[in-house]
Amino acid sequence: MSSYRCVLLFALGLLFASLAPQVEARKHSTKKIGHKEQQSSAQTEAAACLQIFLDRSNFSPGKIDGRFNEFTWKALALYRQSRGEQPQMPPPATKGNVAPDVNGLDLASVEPVFITYAVTPADLQNVGKLPGSPREQAKLKALLYQNPTDAIAEKFHCDIHFLEHLNPGKTKAIKPGEQLRVPNVEPFELGTVKEIKPGSEINAPAANELPDEPDKTPAEQQSSSQNPAATPASSPAMSSVKIDTKTNMLGVFEGDRLVAAYAVTIGSAQTASPIGDWKVKGISKWPRFRYDEKMLKHGQRSGHFYMLPPGPRSPVGVLWIALNKKGIGMHGTAAPDSIGHSASHGCIRLANWDVVRLAERVKFGTPVSIH
Repeated sequence: MSSYRCVLLFALGLLFASLAPQVEARKHSTKKIGHKEQQSSAQTEAAACLQIFLDRSNFSPGKIDGRFNEFTWKALALYRQSRGEQPQMPPPATKGNVAPDVNGLDLASVEPVFITYAVTPADLQNVGKLPGSPREQAKLKALLYQNPTDAIAEKFHCDIHFLEHLNPGKTKAIKPGEQLRVPNVEPFELGTVKEIKPGSEINAPAANELPDEPDKTPAEQQSSSQNPAATPASSPAMSSVKIDTKTNMLGVFEGDRLVAAYAVTIGSAQTASPIGDWKVKGISKWPRFRYDEKMLKHGQRSGHFYMLPPGPRSPVGVLWIALNKKGIGMHGTAAPDSIGHSASHGCIRLANWDVVRLAERVKFGTPVSIH
């Protein structure tokens, strides 16, 4: 199959999906399960089962919330496309939370859908003070989870309110040893960030301050890499990334084969994501972030800024995958509820657990198409 046909299929496979109205992350975070629309426990478990299946298959719907939401439909469509199957058309926007056809999916592999997890002291070590203003955040050594519920929800790729729904009355004061019901996913461990072996790791004062760089020769790429064995090489299954700005989905390809997909947030009208073809220039773990409000809102650099420390609640999350375009990268987030809904400042934003998985699939020179 030609690359052109592959891209065409990728676009057509997502054409059916319409974007939800762009709203702020805070509005999404206040919507609780069952607040506006009641559903049975069986419906909740069925939806969570499908979401967990897709998450395990690396076709991530973003946060798990026990609902057949638009990104669950989109991730399922891409999963079926990757297997050469015909995606199902979604229901009308007025009929939300409708179950898709799951015939042919090995959902039994997910059982049990929910497991019991005992909170450890290590889970609570990454919880700390998290002021709202960048000025106060800049004074800290790290931007940590604001409470234990926030930490456990992210560890299990879970919406905070869904975690509360699964554990009524138990999330107000979580302590070590607390038994919580959580989605049966591979836990996201902050320690895995250190273990990533990218083809080229970068260290800079701030991830979004890296300058533009021209394409390098293979010899130059090898000399700049901390892991020479992982430098780019000609391969019939070379990886590439394609980002669909109309559907807020990112696809990872090996040659012409779609192998993974993740829900993303893209830029706004004021700070649009740069349409075009780019390349990965390196990866920064635990990045610091230059918070310049004028730059973020209007694309104009100013002398008034704050240098924010790293941490899971940094605006760029736990990891930054730099592109050869200054200030632009694919990165994590401080607000997983916002993925796919609110707008970014030009970058491509993923949930922290997804950006780590993406980083394991790219290296220096990996093509990234934003269209």
